[in-house]
Amino acid sequence: MGIATSDKPFTERIKDAEADKFMRASVAKAQDAQFQKRTEARRQLGHWEGWRDLSAEIRQHVIKHLPDYLEEFSDNVQKNGGHVFFAKDGNEASAFIKQLAIKKNVHHVVKSKSMVTTEIGLDKELLTIPRLSLMETDLAEFILQEDNWDEPTHIVFPTLHKNRNQIQKVFEKLGYDGDNDPEHMARFVRHYLRNYFMQADFGITGCNFAIADNGMINLVTNEGNADISMAIPKTQVVVMGMERIVPSLKEAEVLDNVLCRSAVGQKLTSYCTFSKGKEADEADGPDDFYVVIVDNGRSKMLNTDFEPMLQCIRCGSCLNVCPVYRQVGGKGYGSIYPGPMGEVLSPILGGYQEFKELPYECSLCAACTETCPVKIPLHELIRHHRYVEMDELHLDHSPSNALLKAVGKGTSSPTLFNDAMRFAHIALEPFGKKTTPKDIKNLYPDGKINHLPAIAPKLAHGWVDVRDLAVPPKYHQNFRHWYRHYEEEEEQEND
Repeated sequence: MGIATSDKPFTERIKDAEADKFMRASVAKAQDAQFQKRTEARRQLGHWEGWRDLSAEIRQHVIKHLPDYLEEFSDNVQKNGGHVFFAKDGNEASAFIKQLAIKKNVHHVVKSKSMVTTEIGLDKELLTIPRLSLMETDLAEFILQEDNWDEPTHIVFPTLHKNRNQIQKVFEKLGYDGDNDPEHMARFVRHYLRNYFMQADFGITGCNFAIADNGMINLVTNEGNADISMAIPKTQVVVMGMERIVPSLKEAEVLDNVLCRSAVGQKLTSYCTFSKGKEADEADGPDDFYVVIVDNGRSKMLNTDFEPMLQCIRCGSCLNVCPVYRQVGGKGYGSIYPGPMGEVLSPILGGYQEFKELPYECSLCAACTETCPVKIPLHELIRHHRYVEMDELHLDHSPSNALLKAVGKGTSSPTLFNDAMRFAHIALEPFGKKTTPKDIKNLYPDGKINHLPAIAPKLAHGWVDVRDLAVPPKYHQNFRHWYRHYEEEEEQEND
């Protein structure tokens, strides 16, 4: 069990992503649209940086006192008549929920969208129970399930990589005979899911925030499926990461505001739900209410350089500004957590051996850090992963690593560096090409290199295959030579 979504090598995943032109166009369109909606929604809230500061303070305070708040929340859930199970990893969490379903003689499970249930592989574990059926009720997750459990490409917009024709074909397998009009397809799915909801005897939801001082869980959704998943089945199971705690409703209100604006560019989602199970005088709601609190590697981040990642509220805003994600989409990362947040989380939760390439799938432009509503220094954490991999774990044994070590030796020696500068033009001039009218004037005065022989090091090809490299100037025309003479002229003038 793990968070990996593909067994393909990193380079193969990237090539597949580059070839999927529709996906790349969809991601770019969504990023642009979300930028406008997100910016406007944040502007309407006013004093956005103040909200970010407050949100970060709330999350940091909770993480600092996490054991205390978890205990308070657990006690209050039990006071409300619920049950709490602490799971050290995904296997333990899935096993507990599976045994509960068997004990309850469950036949029809409904699930609302939840990243942590995907993280622990809950769906496939439950489907090993004989005569049990399971339905993902979030529209996008439902489409992925019915399309042979296709992998998502975004944590908020999972089916961003699919067009309406592809979705129509998925629905045709379920008996849909209409056209590809989204309204018609949505009406069909609503009826299809409603019939299943009425048979459900076991409901599973995630949790955006768990409220410590009253034992309630807070969900923000747009379709209402999570509310029905809690209202109809006789047993409800809430699965949450151990860090998803807030002290009280007051802090939940703050975080709901920044979450909705950052995730989908709305003031608030259509449904903002608070639940603690069924009250004695209520007709709807579960008879049994369970909360499964999952560690699954999160405690490893406490008191380390990666602790700020526990502040994450899974809004997906970092994905929506990332230039690398724009080019490769979610599947290029090979993890259920793509984009900048995935580059930090995946090596921690899934291991460096499995995800060692991800920290390098980043330009370190810091756009993710700039947009994060809870002020996680994402680009710094990604860079720190690189430090761990190279200097602590020594994971890179490629020719590129040997080449970079040689470059490091050369640049640390004044004599060797000066010799390299002296012969750089002579060595690279044969590979240079003349500039064309399309090139910026005077950008490549000595020519440009956009091709190297096959025997050239992989690192060099990785550079020139996707960009032009200027041929270095002749030694007597380079900056150092010019500056040395400039200093001499300055000294002569001062004398």
